[in-house]
Amino acid sequence: MEQLLRVHNFCVSSDGVAAGPDQSMDSPFGLDQSKLMFWVMGTASWVGRSEVGGTRGLDDYFTREFSRNIGAEIMGRNKFGPQRGPWTDHEWRGWWGEDTPFHTPVYVMTHHERPSFEAGDTTFHFVDGEPADILAQAKRAADGRDVRLGGGVTTIREFLDADLVDTMHVAVSPVRFGSGLRLWDSPDELRDRFDLDVVPSPSGVVHHLFWRK
Repeated sequence: MEQLLRVHNFCVSSDGVAAGPDQSMDSPFGLDQSKLMFWVMGTASWVGRSEVGGTRGLDDYFTREFSRNIGAEIMGRNKFGPQRGPWTDHEWRGWWGEDTPFHTPVYVMTHHERPSFEAGDTTFHFVDGEPADILAQAKRAADGRDVRLGGGVTTIREFLDADLVDTMHVAVSPVRFGSGLRLWDSPDELRDRFDLDVVPSPSGVVHHLFWRK
């Protein structure tokens, strides 16, 4: 079976913004991430991590799908943490500490070397190279399963520009930020390469499902 590169549960505003310009230790997204991720946080699959409750239905389905048949993840350095330039603090082990949501090898794209390390059942590798080469590494580690492209915006755009993305799920929240890092001005920009279904949810989020033509 063909291994796919999948973007899944990537959240943007109605004007295409996924991250603000002022990322910090206190603001991983550089904006109020709850305005983008509210639909995930109310689902049974999310709430059930700590207590009983949460909604079922479409939003819960996509929340569950996050890890289905995923054997590795690729992410940009800004998703891993707020440091820029050469690594000055190897004590920083990502926003998640030892309890990561990945449970697979993770390939962090960076121009600055850093030793790999394990956090729980997740191993983080720090890699420099072209998207196709990094994808090849991740596919080998995924052992036949798919690779998730986790973001952020710049990383997803880089793999889209290299025509390496096979499927993409983008959740568009009913909020406008006006400025920040945009995935798109309109999802129609991708129709030349992808088929697109647009599915509204009762929560107010609209799920955009892309697959390669």
